[in-house]
Amino acid sequence: QVHVVESGGGLVQPGGSLRLSCAASGNIYSLYDMGWYRQAPGKQSELVATISSGGSTNYADSVKGRFTITRDIAENMVFLQMNSLKTEDTAVYYCKARGSDSPRGLYDYWGQGTQVTVSS
Repeated sequence: QVHVVESGGGLVQPGGSLRLSCAASGNIYSLYDMGWYRQAPGKQSELVATISSGGSTNYADSVKGRFTITRDIAENMVFLQMNSLKTEDTAVYYCKARGSDSPRGLYDYWGQGTQVTVSS
């Protein structure tokens, strides 16, 4: 089994910054794309940013130029640096890791989420 745990959420004022961390652990056989998704109250979940094992990144238009996703391949970790935060960034942020705990199969593993609240 592969476990995914996020950390780094909290309360920040508009214009402020936060850095989210996500660690994948357990019986990891392979790990490919990792990414961040978020869900605000009353809204559908949306992609925030993803990064491939080769370092290719993809961002939602709403966060381009403000958020940066990076990855530590050796430590099976992914980070989300969030700058110039806006009230509309308030959401629960989830980390997803795509991989497997065996030579067969490909699965999406999700963390439990971390709350980010942007408010004055």
